[in-house]
Formats: sequence, C-alpha cells, structure tokens
Amino acid sequence: MTDQQPSPQISVSFVSEDENELGGSGILVPVDISTNQLQILCNELLGNSEDPVPISFFTADGAEIVDTIRKSLEKIDFETTLKLVYQPQAVFRVRPVTRCSASIPGHGEPVISAQFSPDGRGLASGSGDQTMRIWDIELELPLHTCKAHKSWVLCIAWSPDATKIASACKNGEVCIWNAKTGEQIGKTLKRHKQWITSLAWQPMHKDPTCRLLASCGKDGNIFIWDTVKGAVVRCLSGHTASVTCLRWGGEGLIYSGSQDRTVKMWRADDGVMCKNMTGHAHWINTLALNTDYALRTSCFEPSKRCIKPDSVEECQKVAQSRYDAALKVAGGERLVSGSDDFTLFMWNPKETKHSINRMTGHMQLVNQVVFSPDTRYIASASFDKSVKLWCGRTGKYMASLRGHVGPVYQVAWSADSRLLVSGSADSTLKVFELKTKSLYYDLPGHGDEVFTVDWSPEGTKVVSGGKDKVLKLWRQ
Repeated sequence: MTDQQPSPQISVSFVSEDENELGGSGILVPVDISTNQLQILCNELLGNSEDPVPISFFTADGAEIVDTIRKSLEKIDFETTLKLVYQPQAVFRVRPVTRCSASIPGHGEPVISAQFSPDGRGLASGSGDQTMRIWDIELELPLHTCKAHKSWVLCIAWSPDATKIASACKNGEVCIWNAKTGEQIGKTLKRHKQWITSLAWQPMHKDPTCRLLASCGKDGNIFIWDTVKGAVVRCLSGHTASVTCLRWGGEGLIYSGSQDRTVKMWRADDGVMCKNMTGHAHWINTLALNTDYALRTSCFEPSKRCIKPDSVEECQKVAQSRYDAALKVAGGERLVSGSDDFTLFMWNPKETKHSINRMTGHMQLVNQVVFSPDTRYIASASFDKSVKLWCGRTGKYMASLRGHVGPVYQVAWSADSRLLVSGSADSTLKVFELKTKSLYYDLPGHGDEVFTVDWSPEGTKVVSGGKDKVLKLWRQ
C-alpha cells in the first residue's frame, strides 16, 4: 500500500473588492483546499470567527473558485502568490419561489406594470383598463381600485417611504394615491403633451418627506413635480425625442435615456444638464443604477424584516447609511443603458461622459437591464429570448441564461442576489440560479404574454402580470 501523496501547497493572499490586502503576505494552503475551508480562514482573518458570513472567492481575472482551487484553475503558478478577491455574500438567504399561491383577477385589460412597495407589504398594479389597483398581499385579494385616469396606466412608482404611489397614463397625466386608503392625493398633475414613460421619486436620504417626483414622456420633456403643491418645480428639456427611462440617483443627479440615442445627466437642484453621453446607435430603452436596490428599499432593511424606523430623522439616517454602504461596495455610482441597437453601455457619469464598456452579445433589442442588490452583477433581458449576466464593476460578459422560447420582457433579482426571475412572451416565468448560472425552476401558469415581474424587496414573493389580465403571486 502506498501512502497518498500530500497535496502541493500554494501561497494565497486575500484581497477585498477595494483592493485592501487581508492579513499581510501570502498564506500557504494546499491546492485542494475547499471553498468552505477558505471561508473559515477568511472569516478568521476578518475577525468574524464567532459569526461567520458566507464568502465567494474570485481570481484577479474574475474566475470564481468553486469546490477547490485545483479544480477551478486551469494553470496554477506555484512560484507566485495567488490573489483571491473575497466577496462577502448576503447573510440572509432567499428561498426560490416554486408555486403560484394566488391568481387574482380584477383588471379588465392587460396588466402593464406591477410593483411591490419598498417594505414588501404593499402591492400595486397598473393596467390598460385605465385603473391602478392596490392589492392585499396577505389575503391575496383586491384592496382598492384607483380611478382617475382616462387612458392606459403605463407606469407606477411607490414613494421610498411606502406611503404614496404615483401612476401615469397614456394621456400624459400623473396621479398620486394614498397607499393605505387608495384615495387620490391632491389634483391630477397635467403638463405632458403625450404619454408618460417613466416615473422616479427623489431618494429618501435627500428628501425624507418624499415630496418631489420626476416624470418623463414621449414629448421629450422631464418634469420635476412638487406633489404637495401639485405644480412643476423644474422642467429639464434637451432631449430631441421621446424620453424612455428615468433614474434619480443618490447624489442629487437625474439620469435620462431617450430615443434620440443619448443618455443625459441632470442636476436635480437647478435642472442644469451636466453631461450628454453618446454612443448608442439606436433608441435607448432602459437604464439601471448600481444603487437602485438601496434607493428603492430606502430605510427598510430586509435582514431586519423591513420594519420602518420610528421618526422621519431616523428614516433619513438609515436610508443614508444603506445608500453609503451600497456605494462603498460598488465603488461609486455606475449606470448601465440598454438599447434597440442590441448593446448595453456602462457609464461612470460623475467621472467621464465616455462609456467604460460597450457590452455586446445580444442578438435582438435589449428590453430591460437591472443591477443585483449587492451591485456585483447586471442582468439584461432581450427579445433574443435570453437573459445575459455581466460583471457589475467592469461590464464583462459572464453567462447567458437560456430557457425562454419567446422575447424576455422583464427580470427581477432576489434580495440576496443569488436568484433571478424573468417574465416572457412565452407566458412563463423562469427562476435562474446565479451559482450554477442555469435554470432553477420553471413557472408556467399565465394564459398569455407576461409583461411585468417583480421580486419583493424582502425576498419572500414574486408578482407577475400580463396579457391574460390576471395578477399572479408566487411563493416559496
């Protein structure tokens, strides 16, 4: 009987995402060391041995260590120290949704948009039947029907404090609703000449009372409304065609994408256009900020059951610290745009008006792009029937998630960034797992195309709606 050969050793050093080295010089470990053992070692160095956090490890060029170092790397250089970038994962784990817990009829026409409230306790949907509906999630029944619009309700947006909902229609009118009672607050906001494409509230850490709302539309204008006075505070004009998407960032900047093929950056305080970013060869359909999730959930911390702090000041403080934490992980506010030219562009608008990366690979137009809550990944949905994954820092291509047999309209991330759900024209939802980068669960059930899908901020449920006029809730 021969003795088993000892595993050769390799020197490794742990580096954080912002390139700070952990524990000084290289540590000798066997090449067959498992990721679990690496996690124990890294938590020890971080001082988390009492309360360890899950950690993923990547090489400097982005290859993930799965199973062991030997199995993950094609070539191992024993002469040099291997740098492993460690990424702490979400402490809480979201279980995948696997069943439809309710199919709620009510809308008389297709459901165009559905969105959970920032605390995950409320749900609203907008439809072609000219109404917005608020639903009771616990009882899985309609709660309020909000009637004021005279045309299709194209987009809705919850205020960051979860007390108000804005809805906008094809007539170019905006209504603000009380999320509890379903009654309209103030008068209908009329100024747009054509339909409205996107709505964005000012982030809570800038405005804890959630007073200002931005809207953009087919008429090429962006208006900032004072929802208390019911008047336009500022008009941002500069786009020469329909403005398709809007994002209100956490640094006092507003980003807009348009069919004039440009992305523009505006200062919210005085309405000045700071940057005009060009590069796309066709209409821009979608924008995403890497801080979107932190801005959306504002003062509601998912790992603390999304309970709202007591005072307005406390809400603002929590929202600010959560935004700052997301910004630190992300290394600054980044923007991604998706277009009819089949490409995505990554921007660092504060630094330069030129794109950081042109992300190619889709074979049809890009319908939606979303950053994962931990800011590390980007998912894009396309008419080419695929969802593609990209690195959230560099924009580098990572994987294609296949399974749909029709155009993919929307995608939504789970709160722990480990799962992804997509809705498609093929009438199904599909849940993908990030770890294996493959289809995890198929969710058929809709009778026609699925236009909208959203994963609740605390991760326990998914909503979907579409052409069959039914709203479906999916749970674990």
